[in-house]
Amino acid sequence: MIQENFSTKKRDNNTVHMQADFVVVGGGLSGVCAAITAARKGTKTILVQDRPVLGGNASSEVRLWALGATSHMGNNNRWSREGGVIDEILVENLYRNKEGNPVIFDTILLDKVVSESNIILLLNTSVSEVEKKNDRNIKSIIGFNSQNSTEYKISAPLFCDSTGDGLVAFQAGASFRIGAESKEEFGELFAPDKSYGELLGHSMFFYSKPSDKPVKYVAPSYALKDISAIPRYKIIRKDQTGCNFWWFEYGGRLDTIHETEDIKWELWKVIYGVWDYIKNSGEFEGVENLSLEWVANVPGKRESRRFEGLYMMKQQDVLGQQKFDDAVAFGGWAVDLHPADGVYSELSSCTQWHSKGVYDIPYRSFVSKDIDNLFLSGRNISASHIAFGSTRVMLTCGFGAQAVGMAAAICNEDNLLPAQILENGKIKHLQNELNKTGQSILNKPIERSVNLVNDAELTASSSLQLTTLPNSGEWLKLGVSAAQMLPLKANQKYAFSVQLKADADTELEVQLRRSELASNYAPELILESKTITISKGIQDVTFEFDTTVDEDLYGFITFMANEHLSIAESNTLVSGVMTVFNGVNEKVSNNGKQTPPDGIGVDEFEFWIPNRRPEGKNIAMQISPAISSFDVNNIGNGYVRPWLQANAWVADINDSHPTLKIEWNTEKELSSIRLFFDTDYDHAMETVQYGHPEEVVPFCVRNFTIKTLDGVVIKEVRGNYQTMNYIQIDEAIKTKGLIIEVEHPSKDVPASIFEVIC
Repeated sequence: MIQENFSTKKRDNNTVHMQADFVVVGGGLSGVCAAITAARKGTKTILVQDRPVLGGNASSEVRLWALGATSHMGNNNRWSREGGVIDEILVENLYRNKEGNPVIFDTILLDKVVSESNIILLLNTSVSEVEKKNDRNIKSIIGFNSQNSTEYKISAPLFCDSTGDGLVAFQAGASFRIGAESKEEFGELFAPDKSYGELLGHSMFFYSKPSDKPVKYVAPSYALKDISAIPRYKIIRKDQTGCNFWWFEYGGRLDTIHETEDIKWELWKVIYGVWDYIKNSGEFEGVENLSLEWVANVPGKRESRRFEGLYMMKQQDVLGQQKFDDAVAFGGWAVDLHPADGVYSELSSCTQWHSKGVYDIPYRSFVSKDIDNLFLSGRNISASHIAFGSTRVMLTCGFGAQAVGMAAAICNEDNLLPAQILENGKIKHLQNELNKTGQSILNKPIERSVNLVNDAELTASSSLQLTTLPNSGEWLKLGVSAAQMLPLKANQKYAFSVQLKADADTELEVQLRRSELASNYAPELILESKTITISKGIQDVTFEFDTTVDEDLYGFITFMANEHLSIAESNTLVSGVMTVFNGVNEKVSNNGKQTPPDGIGVDEFEFWIPNRRPEGKNIAMQISPAISSFDVNNIGNGYVRPWLQANAWVADINDSHPTLKIEWNTEKELSSIRLFFDTDYDHAMETVQYGHPEEVVPFCVRNFTIKTLDGVVIKEVRGNYQTMNYIQIDEAIKTKGLIIEVEHPSKDVPASIFEVIC
């Protein structure tokens, strides 16, 4: 029994004092990725989250699917899904939760965090106060957990604000902005005017489900009565729920921090009014048995404070693909702005303008210019309102936060402040440490000197010489133009043979295309075009291009649209080879071609996008000479995904025992081995609701064995599904070489490895 007598003095809450190397405040995808990355490098990290679950807008409380540079596979950013920890989370979610259950995604995030011994996780803990050591440094933060009535006072030399609203940076006194910059400040031609609005609002979602009997609905008193108050109400469908109603947005003309509760009530008004309209208006058939299953209690925030860092990104950096020496991540979502009036606006619910490819995000944008021991991550990094329109999406936020976590680990190890990473070559060290975990910073391969593989002789039991994508007997109608993407070699002429089926005498136009910038995948340059006469019926067609590409890059063997023609398809899938279409993806404002108005600083170009599996097949063809981009020399080149070339060793599909051998002249002492497999960086692994056809990417090697040259087994893995396998050798071994044996993922998919790091 506990009993206390009356006290005339105020009682204090239970208080716990904590110390760490690094404190991350905010447990969305950004905070999670920053904390995990730092912890895996031995940094004692405390992750503070004000909600009962992790994930922020990606959690079961909001249920927004997480996306980034892949943009629903609706842009020209090939193989651009974010790598490292965020990729590991996405691939894990695919394996455990391909249906996209938000509650399961919660458990995956929690599992990842609590599995790290160097992380202390504080859920339901709201940071309410910042204590400063001096004008430019934070000493500690104070948080309160209403569930256990405990106050936490947490001290550390380094902090990261991942709160979205910037609660820590704000209290610490850091410079910030809310709203849109003028066109004149940074020369951003797309800057909005007052009538469009300067802020993005909040959104809330709902779910419905069918019942086996009629379900009545009586709307609450605060529900919207007049559905015509929503100008776009006629596009509402009875079978749409969740993220399909992302445009249920409000608050862009309010204070998106301090008036969030008011915004939430207005969104509840909209949702319950819309459900009343669906159930009771008589405009929809077959809704009698529909029930309202779930409505969010927490709005998903898009925009509030943006803090000023050592560099502020702007429109030209995103759409112009500006290169930065201190790049630590990339982005690729469109510059995506919404009218401030949101659901009540007469305007289109969003305006999206895409860049031709992915763009650099510099380290300086993650470092406060005012608070010396403070990192920024997530949607509050240093970016203008226009650049923020792209950098704000969750996978881009989490991706950049990995750089913060790694930088914090380096600062902790070397007793540095965040800005000092930019001195004495430390930025290159940061970039390389990130790349070793799969970050894939643009145009920055893993340094050869850190990988013992580059001191070895590499041989393989076979290497694919791609001469044939076998005909599977299925046909692709050329209702839209299609292109086979192939990693071509400079100054090499190629000939191709395909099978066509025509329902009338007609002509086929074939083109050899490439991107103006070799590292992009917007095939705007037509190098050569041929017109071939086609007779009615099935026939083989052979053609050769006289033009060559002048550098190693991806070429597009392009078959222009013709409703009378179908082309044979192949079930064979090869790492770094794919088909794209001049198609439409309305989810990301892709109508086949981006045609901006003059004077807003946006490029005009076509979209060439893939089909999702189980479609997503290659075009069946014969190729001469062979595409020879898959040999063993790709191992050790520092790239862990296709970029300019395939960058993978791919075994011949007829090799019954694919084997990679690594041999050194002298014994090497090995403490760890990393293998990077193909989990299809082109596949947008939307976290929730979308659903995916497979739980393991078909390119991925499932079974492999690593041995010494003497046959001693170091590691045997069965059932792999992850991109990177990190094999920590508890007691370092000395050996003159390794043998890596892999199995083909299937009869139609040859085994491949992007990189081996010893």
